Amino acid sequence: MKKLTALFVLLFIVVFAYTQNTITSNFPDLANQQIKLIGFQGFNTYTIDNTQANKKGEFSLKFNNNDTGMAYLMAEDKKSFIVILAENENLQLKGETFALTATVEIIEGRQNQLFEKYASEHPRREQTRSAWDYLARIYTQDSLFAVHKQPKQAIENEKKRIKAEDSLFLANMDKDSYISWYLPVRKLVSSVSTVAQYRPDEIASTLKAFRELDYTDNRLYKSGLLKETIESHFWLIENSGHSLESAYVELNKSIDYMIENLITDEEKLNEITGFLFKLLEKRSLFAASEYLALKVLNEVNCTIDSDLAAQMESYRAMKTGNIASDFEFKGDVFTPAYATAEAPKKLSEINTDYTVLVFGSSWCPACPQELMQIVGLYQKWKNHSLEVVFVSLDEEAELFRQFSNPFPFISLCDYQKWESPVVKAYHVFATPTIFLLDSQREIILRPNTVKQLDKWVDWYLVQESQGATIRPR
Repeated sequence: MKKLTALFVLLFIVVFAYTQNTITSNFPDLANQQIKLIGFQGFNTYTIDNTQANKKGEFSLKFNNNDTGMAYLMAEDKKSFIVILAENENLQLKGETFALTATVEIIEGRQNQLFEKYASEHPRREQTRSAWDYLARIYTQDSLFAVHKQPKQAIENEKKRIKAEDSLFLANMDKDSYISWYLPVRKLVSSVSTVAQYRPDEIASTLKAFRELDYTDNRLYKSGLLKETIESHFWLIENSGHSLESAYVELNKSIDYMIENLITDEEKLNEITGFLFKLLEKRSLFAASEYLALKVLNEVNCTIDSDLAAQMESYRAMKTGNIASDFEFKGDVFTPAYATAEAPKKLSEINTDYTVLVFGSSWCPACPQELMQIVGLYQKWKNHSLEVVFVSLDEEAELFRQFSNPFPFISLCDYQKWESPVVKAYHVFATPTIFLLDSQREIILRPNTVKQLDKWVDWYLVQESQGATIRPR
Protein backbone atom coordinates (compact mmCIF):
# COMPACT_ATOMS: atom_id res chain seq x y z
CA MET A 1 0.00 0.00 0.00
CA LYS A 2 2.85 2.40 0.89
CA LYS A 3 4.54 1.66 -2.43
CA LEU A 4 1.31 2.39 -4.31
CA THR A 5 0.89 5.69 -2.42
CA ALA A 6 4.46 6.74 -3.18
CA LEU A 7 4.00 5.81 -6.84
CA PHE A 8 0.78 7.82 -7.01
CA VAL A 9 2.48 10.89 -5.46
CA LEU A 10 5.40 10.60 -7.90
CA LEU A 11 3.02 10.26 -10.82
CA PHE A 12 1.07 13.34 -9.67
CA ILE A 13 4.28 15.39 -9.41
CA VAL A 14 5.41 14.37 -12.90
CA VAL A 15 2.00 15.05 -14.46
CA PHE A 16 1.74 18.41 -12.67
CA ALA A 17 5.23 19.50 -13.73
CA TYR A 18 4.60 18.69 -17.37
CA THR A 19 1.08 20.07 -17.62
CA GLN A 20 0.97 21.97 -20.90
CA ASN A 21 0.00 25.63 -20.95
CA THR A 22 -0.43 27.61 -24.13
CA ILE A 23 0.48 31.05 -25.46
CA THR A 24 -1.59 31.95 -28.51
CA SER A 25 -0.81 35.19 -30.31
CA ASN A 26 -1.63 37.24 -33.37
CA PHE A 27 0.96 39.80 -34.52
CA PRO A 28 0.49 40.56 -38.26
CA ASP A 29 3.89 42.26 -38.60
CA LEU A 30 5.58 39.02 -37.48
CA ALA A 31 4.12 36.93 -40.30
CA ASN A 32 6.31 33.94 -41.24
CA GLN A 33 8.94 34.83 -38.62
CA GLN A 34 10.49 32.31 -36.22
CA ILE A 35 9.29 32.98 -32.65
CA LYS A 36 11.03 31.71 -29.53
CA LEU A 37 9.80 31.50 -25.94
CA ILE A 38 12.84 32.00 -23.69
CA GLY A 39 12.85 31.44 -19.94
CA PHE A 40 15.27 32.31 -17.15
CA GLN A 41 17.30 29.92 -15.04
CA GLY A 42 19.57 31.66 -12.56
CA PHE A 43 22.05 33.79 -14.47
CA ASN A 44 21.24 32.01 -17.72
CA THR A 45 18.37 31.65 -20.19
CA TYR A 46 16.99 28.65 -22.05
CA THR A 47 14.60 28.09 -24.94
CA ILE A 48 11.28 26.70 -23.75
CA ASP A 49 9.60 26.42 -27.16
CA ASN A 50 9.86 27.81 -30.66
CA THR A 51 7.61 27.94 -33.70
CA GLN A 52 7.00 29.84 -36.92
CA ALA A 53 4.20 32.37 -37.23
CA ASN A 54 1.84 31.76 -40.15
CA LYS A 55 1.25 34.27 -42.94
CA LYS A 56 -1.28 36.09 -40.76
CA GLY A 57 1.19 36.42 -37.88
CA GLU A 58 -0.57 33.80 -35.75
CA PHE A 59 1.47 31.41 -33.62
CA SER A 60 1.15 29.15 -30.60
CA LEU A 61 3.77 28.15 -28.02
CA LYS A 62 3.75 25.66 -25.14
CA PHE A 63 5.23 25.77 -21.65
CA ASN A 64 5.04 23.53 -18.58
CA ASN A 65 4.36 24.34 -14.96
CA ASN A 66 8.04 23.83 -14.19
CA ASP A 67 8.74 26.82 -16.48
CA THR A 68 6.72 29.09 -14.18
CA GLY A 69 8.32 32.50 -13.88
CA MET A 70 9.31 35.33 -16.17
CA ALA A 71 10.07 34.76 -19.84
CA TYR A 72 10.12 36.65 -23.11
CA LEU A 73 8.95 36.14 -26.65
CA MET A 74 11.71 36.74 -29.19
CA ALA A 75 11.14 37.31 -32.91
CA GLU A 76 13.64 37.03 -35.76
CA ASP A 77 14.06 40.81 -35.74
CA LYS A 78 15.47 40.45 -32.17
CA LYS A 79 12.59 42.42 -30.68
CA SER A 80 11.14 40.90 -27.53
CA PHE A 81 8.12 41.06 -25.24
CA ILE A 82 8.17 40.11 -21.55
CA VAL A 83 5.53 37.65 -20.31
CA ILE A 84 4.70 35.81 -17.11
CA LEU A 85 4.42 32.04 -17.35
CA ALA A 86 1.85 31.23 -14.69
CA GLU A 87 0.84 27.78 -13.47
CA ASN A 88 -2.30 26.46 -15.16
CA GLU A 89 -2.85 29.79 -16.89
CA ASN A 90 -3.00 30.13 -20.67
CA LEU A 91 -2.01 33.41 -22.28
CA GLN A 92 -3.55 35.07 -25.32
CA LEU A 93 -2.00 38.16 -26.94
CA LYS A 94 -2.56 40.31 -29.99
CA GLY A 95 -0.83 43.36 -31.39
CA GLU A 96 1.24 44.60 -34.30
CA THR A 97 4.79 43.70 -33.26
CA PHE A 98 6.75 43.10 -30.03
CA ALA A 99 8.58 46.43 -30.45
CA LEU A 100 5.32 48.42 -30.24
CA THR A 101 4.29 47.45 -26.72
CA ALA A 102 1.49 50.03 -26.70
CA THR A 103 -0.31 48.00 -29.40
CA VAL A 104 -0.14 44.73 -27.43
CA GLU A 105 -3.39 43.63 -25.82
CA ILE A 106 -3.51 40.84 -23.26
CA ILE A 107 -6.82 39.13 -24.00
CA GLU A 108 -6.37 36.22 -21.59
CA GLY A 109 -3.99 35.71 -18.66
CA ARG A 110 -4.86 37.35 -15.35
CA GLN A 111 -1.31 37.61 -13.99
CA ASN A 112 -0.04 39.17 -17.21
CA GLN A 113 -2.89 41.68 -17.12
CA LEU A 114 -1.92 42.67 -13.56
CA PHE A 115 1.73 42.90 -14.58
CA GLU A 116 0.88 45.19 -17.49
CA LYS A 117 -1.29 47.40 -15.26
CA TYR A 118 1.39 47.75 -12.56
CA ALA A 119 4.15 48.28 -15.12
CA SER A 120 2.12 51.21 -16.46
CA GLU A 121 1.07 52.75 -13.15
CA HIS A 122 4.07 52.25 -10.85
CA PRO A 123 6.57 54.38 -12.83
CA ARG A 124 4.06 57.23 -12.95
CA ARG A 125 3.57 57.01 -9.20
CA GLU A 126 7.34 56.99 -8.65
CA GLN A 127 7.89 60.00 -10.92
CA THR A 128 5.15 61.94 -9.14
CA ARG A 129 6.46 60.93 -5.73
CA SER A 130 9.97 62.09 -6.73
CA ALA A 131 8.51 65.43 -7.78
CA TRP A 132 6.85 65.77 -4.37
CA ASP A 133 10.20 64.82 -2.75
CA TYR A 134 11.82 67.69 -4.61
CA LEU A 135 9.13 70.14 -3.48
CA ALA A 136 9.36 68.83 0.11
CA ARG A 137 13.07 69.70 0.18
CA ILE A 138 12.31 73.22 -1.06
CA TYR A 139 9.63 73.74 1.62
CA THR A 140 12.04 72.46 4.25
CA GLN A 141 15.38 74.01 3.25
CA ASP A 142 14.53 77.23 1.40
CA SER A 143 13.80 80.05 3.88
CA LEU A 144 11.36 81.61 1.41
CA PHE A 145 9.10 78.56 1.62
CA ALA A 146 9.99 76.92 4.95
CA VAL A 147 7.73 79.28 6.87
CA HIS A 148 4.65 77.88 5.11
CA LYS A 149 3.63 74.83 7.12
CA GLN A 150 0.37 73.98 5.35
CA PRO A 151 1.85 73.25 1.89
CA LYS A 152 4.57 71.17 3.49
CA GLN A 153 2.00 69.04 5.31
CA ALA A 154 -0.07 68.69 2.14
CA ILE A 155 3.00 67.45 0.29
CA GLU A 156 3.71 64.84 2.96
CA ASN A 157 0.09 63.68 2.88
CA GLU A 158 0.16 63.27 -0.90
CA LYS A 159 3.44 61.33 -0.75
CA LYS A 160 1.89 58.98 1.81
CA ARG A 161 -1.23 58.57 -0.31
CA ILE A 162 0.76 57.64 -3.42
CA LYS A 163 2.87 55.16 -1.46
CA ALA A 164 -0.23 53.62 0.15
CA GLU A 165 -1.96 53.31 -3.23
CA ASP A 166 1.03 51.42 -4.63
CA SER A 167 1.21 49.17 -1.58
CA LEU A 168 -2.53 48.46 -1.76
CA PHE A 169 -2.23 47.27 -5.35
CA LEU A 170 0.43 44.74 -4.30
CA ALA A 171 -1.45 43.69 -1.17
CA ASN A 172 -4.64 42.87 -3.08
CA MET A 173 -3.01 40.26 -5.31
CA ASP A 174 -3.44 36.52 -4.79
CA LYS A 175 -0.64 35.56 -2.38
CA ASP A 176 -0.13 32.24 -4.14
CA SER A 177 0.42 33.85 -7.55
CA TYR A 178 3.87 34.33 -9.04
CA ILE A 179 3.15 37.99 -9.74
CA SER A 180 2.55 38.70 -6.03
CA TRP A 181 6.14 37.64 -5.36
CA TYR A 182 7.71 39.13 -8.48
CA LEU A 183 6.38 42.70 -8.39
CA PRO A 184 7.69 43.61 -4.89
CA VAL A 185 11.12 42.23 -5.81
CA ARG A 186 11.09 44.09 -9.11
CA LYS A 187 10.07 47.23 -7.24
CA LEU A 188 12.90 46.75 -4.72
CA VAL A 189 15.53 46.39 -7.43
CA SER A 190 14.29 49.31 -9.52
CA SER A 191 14.14 51.62 -6.47
CA VAL A 192 17.86 51.50 -5.69
CA SER A 193 19.03 54.49 -7.72
CA THR A 194 16.18 56.70 -6.48
CA VAL A 195 16.72 55.66 -2.87
CA ALA A 196 20.47 56.37 -3.04
CA GLN A 197 20.02 59.79 -4.64
CA TYR A 198 16.77 61.17 -3.28
CA ARG A 199 15.52 59.05 -0.36
CA PRO A 200 18.51 58.33 1.89
CA ASP A 201 16.13 57.81 4.80
CA GLU A 202 15.00 54.61 3.04
CA ILE A 203 18.50 53.12 2.59
CA ALA A 204 18.39 51.10 5.82
CA SER A 205 14.97 49.57 5.06
CA THR A 206 15.97 48.86 1.45
CA LEU A 207 19.12 47.03 2.56
CA LYS A 208 17.05 45.11 5.10
CA ALA A 209 14.71 44.01 2.30
CA PHE A 210 17.64 42.83 0.17
CA ARG A 211 19.12 40.89 3.08
CA GLU A 212 15.82 39.17 3.77
CA LEU A 213 15.54 37.80 0.23
CA ASP A 214 15.71 34.03 -0.04
CA TYR A 215 18.41 33.31 -2.62
CA THR A 216 17.47 29.62 -2.65
CA ASP A 217 13.91 30.48 -3.78
CA ASN A 218 13.30 29.02 -7.22
CA ARG A 219 11.02 31.97 -8.01
CA LEU A 220 14.09 34.23 -7.94
CA TYR A 221 15.93 31.83 -10.25
CA LYS A 222 13.07 31.98 -12.75
CA SER A 223 12.64 35.75 -12.53
CA GLY A 224 15.50 37.08 -14.64
CA LEU A 225 16.31 39.30 -11.65
CA LEU A 226 19.05 37.27 -9.97
CA LYS A 227 21.98 39.16 -11.49
CA GLU A 228 20.32 42.57 -11.11
CA THR A 229 19.27 41.84 -7.52
CA ILE A 230 22.83 41.09 -6.39
CA GLU A 231 24.33 43.99 -8.34
CA SER A 232 21.74 46.48 -7.04
CA HIS A 233 22.16 45.26 -3.44
CA PHE A 234 25.90 45.84 -3.38
CA TRP A 235 25.75 48.99 -5.52
CA LEU A 236 23.46 50.57 -2.94
CA ILE A 237 25.99 49.89 -0.18
CA GLU A 238 28.77 51.45 -2.26
CA ASN A 239 26.67 54.53 -3.01
CA SER A 240 24.95 55.07 0.32
CA GLY A 241 27.22 57.87 1.49
CA HIS A 242 29.17 55.79 4.00
CA SER A 243 32.91 56.09 4.50
CA LEU A 244 34.89 53.30 2.84
CA GLU A 245 35.47 51.65 6.21
CA SER A 246 31.75 51.76 7.06
CA ALA A 247 30.85 50.53 3.57
CA TYR A 248 33.01 47.44 4.07
CA VAL A 249 31.22 46.72 7.35
CA GLU A 250 27.89 46.80 5.49
CA LEU A 251 29.26 44.75 2.57
CA ASN A 252 30.46 42.07 4.97
CA LYS A 253 27.14 42.09 6.78
CA SER A 254 25.30 41.47 3.51
CA ILE A 255 27.75 38.68 2.65
CA ASP A 256 26.98 37.06 6.01
CA TYR A 257 23.24 37.13 5.31
CA MET A 258 23.65 35.65 1.83
CA ILE A 259 25.99 32.84 2.85
CA GLU A 260 23.85 31.90 5.84
CA ASN A 261 20.86 31.68 3.50
CA LEU A 262 22.71 29.73 0.78
CA ILE A 263 24.40 27.02 2.81
CA THR A 264 21.26 24.86 2.52
CA ASP A 265 21.64 24.70 -1.28
CA GLU A 266 25.11 23.73 -2.47
CA GLU A 267 24.42 24.30 -6.17
CA LYS A 268 23.08 27.81 -5.66
CA LEU A 269 25.83 28.58 -3.14
CA ASN A 270 28.46 27.87 -5.79
CA GLU A 271 26.65 29.76 -8.52
CA ILE A 272 25.85 32.89 -6.52
CA THR A 273 29.12 32.98 -4.57
CA GLY A 274 31.05 32.70 -7.83
CA PHE A 275 29.12 35.59 -9.35
CA LEU A 276 29.44 37.75 -6.23
CA PHE A 277 33.16 37.08 -5.91
CA LYS A 278 33.75 38.21 -9.50
CA LEU A 279 31.50 41.24 -9.00
CA LEU A 280 33.45 42.40 -5.93
CA GLU A 281 36.75 41.86 -7.75
CA LYS A 282 35.49 43.78 -10.81
CA ARG A 283 34.45 46.72 -8.62
CA SER A 284 37.83 46.66 -6.83
CA LEU A 285 36.15 45.86 -3.51
CA PHE A 286 39.00 43.56 -2.64
CA ALA A 287 38.59 43.68 1.13
CA ALA A 288 35.03 42.38 0.64
CA SER A 289 36.08 39.70 -1.86
CA GLU A 290 38.72 38.56 0.62
CA TYR A 291 36.11 38.46 3.38
CA LEU A 292 33.81 36.40 1.14
CA ALA A 293 36.61 34.02 0.19
CA LEU A 294 37.71 33.39 3.76
CA LYS A 295 34.14 32.99 4.99
CA VAL A 296 33.29 30.40 2.34
CA LEU A 297 36.54 28.48 2.74
CA ASN A 298 36.63 28.55 6.54
CA GLU A 299 32.98 28.37 7.56
CA VAL A 300 31.03 26.58 4.85
CA ASN A 301 30.94 22.77 4.78
CA CYS A 302 29.58 22.55 1.22
CA THR A 303 31.74 21.40 -1.67
CA ILE A 304 33.00 24.44 -3.57
CA ASP A 305 33.57 24.35 -7.33
CA SER A 306 37.29 23.70 -7.93
CA ASP A 307 37.90 26.80 -10.08
CA LEU A 308 36.14 29.06 -7.59
CA ALA A 309 37.92 27.40 -4.67
CA ALA A 310 41.28 28.01 -6.35
CA GLN A 311 40.53 31.74 -6.69
CA MET A 312 39.34 31.98 -3.13
CA GLU A 313 42.28 29.99 -1.80
CA SER A 314 44.53 32.75 -3.10
CA TYR A 315 43.07 35.04 -0.44
CA ARG A 316 43.45 32.53 2.37
CA ALA A 317 46.94 31.30 1.50
CA MET A 318 48.32 34.63 0.31
CA LYS A 319 46.57 37.11 2.59
CA THR A 320 48.38 40.09 4.09
CA GLY A 321 50.58 39.00 7.01
CA ASN A 322 51.35 35.54 5.67
CA ILE A 323 54.90 34.52 4.73
CA ALA A 324 55.33 33.94 0.99
CA SER A 325 57.24 30.93 -0.28
CA ASP A 326 60.86 31.19 -1.26
CA PHE A 327 61.74 29.90 -4.73
CA GLU A 328 64.74 29.49 -7.01
CA PHE A 329 65.01 31.48 -10.23
CA LYS A 330 64.75 28.70 -12.82
CA GLY A 331 64.34 28.60 -16.58
CA ASP A 332 65.39 31.69 -18.50
CA VAL A 333 66.44 34.40 -16.05
CA PHE A 334 67.42 37.95 -17.02
CA THR A 335 69.03 40.23 -14.43
CA PRO A 336 70.16 43.46 -16.19
CA ALA A 337 70.18 45.44 -12.93
CA TYR A 338 72.97 43.16 -11.64
CA ALA A 339 75.36 43.54 -14.57
CA THR A 340 78.24 44.54 -12.27
CA ALA A 341 77.32 42.42 -9.27
CA GLU A 342 76.40 38.83 -8.53
CA ALA A 343 72.73 38.30 -9.32
CA PRO A 344 70.50 36.56 -6.76
CA LYS A 345 69.66 32.92 -7.50
CA LYS A 346 66.45 32.82 -5.48
CA LEU A 347 63.96 35.17 -3.90
CA SER A 348 65.49 35.08 -0.41
CA GLU A 349 68.85 36.24 -1.77
CA ILE A 350 67.50 39.64 -2.79
CA ASN A 351 69.13 42.12 -0.42
CA THR A 352 66.55 44.91 -0.25
CA ASP A 353 63.96 45.96 2.31
CA TYR A 354 61.08 45.19 -0.03
CA THR A 355 60.40 43.09 -3.11
CA VAL A 356 57.61 43.52 -5.64
CA LEU A 357 56.65 40.21 -7.19
CA VAL A 358 54.70 40.52 -10.46
CA PHE A 359 53.05 37.60 -12.27
CA GLY A 360 52.16 38.40 -15.88
CA SER A 361 52.74 37.52 -19.53
CA SER A 362 52.98 38.89 -23.06
CA TRP A 363 49.49 37.56 -23.85
CA CYS A 364 47.84 39.28 -20.88
CA PRO A 365 45.93 42.39 -22.12
CA ALA A 366 46.71 44.53 -19.08
CA CYS A 367 50.27 43.36 -18.41
CA PRO A 368 52.25 45.42 -20.98
CA GLN A 369 50.87 48.72 -19.68
CA GLU A 370 51.33 47.77 -16.01
CA LEU A 371 54.87 46.50 -16.50
CA MET A 372 55.95 49.53 -18.54
CA GLN A 373 54.69 51.69 -15.68
CA ILE A 374 57.02 49.73 -13.40
CA VAL A 375 59.88 50.37 -15.84
CA GLY A 376 59.27 54.10 -15.44
CA LEU A 377 59.11 53.86 -11.65
CA TYR A 378 61.86 51.30 -11.13
CA GLN A 379 64.71 53.66 -10.34
CA LYS A 380 62.62 55.58 -7.79
CA TRP A 381 61.60 52.33 -6.14
CA LYS A 382 65.18 51.04 -6.24
CA ASN A 383 66.35 54.20 -4.46
CA HIS A 384 64.01 53.27 -1.60
CA SER A 385 65.36 49.70 -1.29
CA LEU A 386 62.63 48.04 -3.31
CA GLU A 387 63.44 45.40 -5.93
CA VAL A 388 61.15 43.98 -8.63
CA VAL A 389 60.88 40.37 -9.82
CA PHE A 390 58.76 39.57 -12.86
CA VAL A 391 57.55 35.96 -13.19
CA SER A 392 56.28 35.34 -16.73
CA LEU A 393 53.59 32.81 -17.63
CA ASP A 394 54.66 32.76 -21.27
CA GLU A 395 55.13 29.43 -23.03
CA GLU A 396 57.47 30.45 -25.85
CA ALA A 397 61.05 31.58 -25.27
CA GLU A 398 61.12 34.14 -28.07
CA LEU A 399 57.92 35.82 -26.88
CA PHE A 400 59.26 36.02 -23.33
CA ARG A 401 62.60 37.48 -24.49
CA GLN A 402 60.98 40.13 -26.66
CA PHE A 403 58.48 41.04 -23.98
CA SER A 404 60.96 41.29 -21.09
CA ASN A 405 63.78 42.92 -23.08
CA PRO A 406 62.93 46.50 -21.94
CA PHE A 407 62.70 45.52 -18.29
CA PRO A 408 65.63 46.61 -16.07
CA PHE A 409 64.52 44.34 -13.24
CA ILE A 410 64.77 40.55 -12.72
CA SER A 411 62.62 38.60 -15.19
CA LEU A 412 62.23 34.83 -15.31
CA CYS A 413 60.14 32.20 -17.07
CA ASP A 414 60.02 28.39 -16.86
CA TYR A 415 57.47 28.13 -19.74
CA GLN A 416 55.00 26.06 -17.73
CA LYS A 417 52.30 28.75 -17.63
CA TRP A 418 49.66 27.89 -14.95
CA GLU A 419 51.48 24.63 -14.13
CA SER A 420 54.61 26.45 -13.01
CA PRO A 421 55.52 25.49 -9.41
CA VAL A 422 55.96 29.19 -8.56
CA VAL A 423 52.57 30.11 -9.98
CA LYS A 424 50.94 27.31 -8.01
CA ALA A 425 52.81 28.14 -4.82
CA TYR A 426 51.51 31.71 -4.98
CA HIS A 427 47.97 30.63 -5.93
CA VAL A 428 47.96 32.87 -8.99
CA PHE A 429 44.72 32.58 -10.98
CA ALA A 430 44.85 35.79 -13.05
CA THR A 431 47.38 38.17 -14.55
CA PRO A 432 48.70 40.58 -13.62
CA THR A 433 48.94 39.57 -9.96
CA ILE A 434 51.17 41.68 -7.70
CA PHE A 435 52.57 41.05 -4.22
CA LEU A 436 54.63 43.40 -2.07
CA LEU A 437 56.93 41.52 0.34
CA ASP A 438 59.24 42.73 3.07
CA SER A 439 62.77 41.41 3.67
CA GLN A 440 61.35 38.40 5.55
CA ARG A 441 58.92 37.67 2.65
CA GLU A 442 55.93 38.74 4.75
CA ILE A 443 53.10 39.87 2.47
CA ILE A 444 52.69 43.61 3.10
CA LEU A 445 50.26 44.45 0.33
CA ARG A 446 48.36 42.89 -2.56
CA PRO A 447 48.03 45.92 -4.85
CA ASN A 448 45.64 45.64 -7.75
CA THR A 449 47.49 48.11 -9.95
CA VAL A 450 50.96 49.59 -10.25
CA LYS A 451 49.42 52.98 -9.53
CA GLN A 452 48.13 51.72 -6.17
CA LEU A 453 51.55 50.29 -5.33
CA ASP A 454 53.31 53.54 -6.24
CA LYS A 455 50.96 55.45 -3.92
CA TRP A 456 52.07 53.09 -1.14
CA VAL A 457 55.72 53.83 -1.95
CA ASP A 458 55.08 57.58 -1.90
CA TRP A 459 53.11 57.42 1.35
CA TYR A 460 55.36 55.09 3.34
CA LEU A 461 58.85 54.93 1.86
CA VAL A 462 59.25 58.47 0.54
CA GLN A 463 57.86 60.01 3.73
CA GLU A 464 59.99 57.63 5.80
CA SER A 465 63.10 58.80 3.96
CA GLN A 466 62.11 62.38 4.79
CA GLY A 467 62.00 61.65 8.50
CA ALA A 468 58.41 60.53 9.05
CA THR A 469 57.85 57.47 11.22
CA ILE A 470 55.09 55.48 9.57
CA ARG A 471 54.80 51.72 9.81
CA PRO A 472 54.29 50.38 6.26
CA ARG A 473 51.01 48.50 6.55
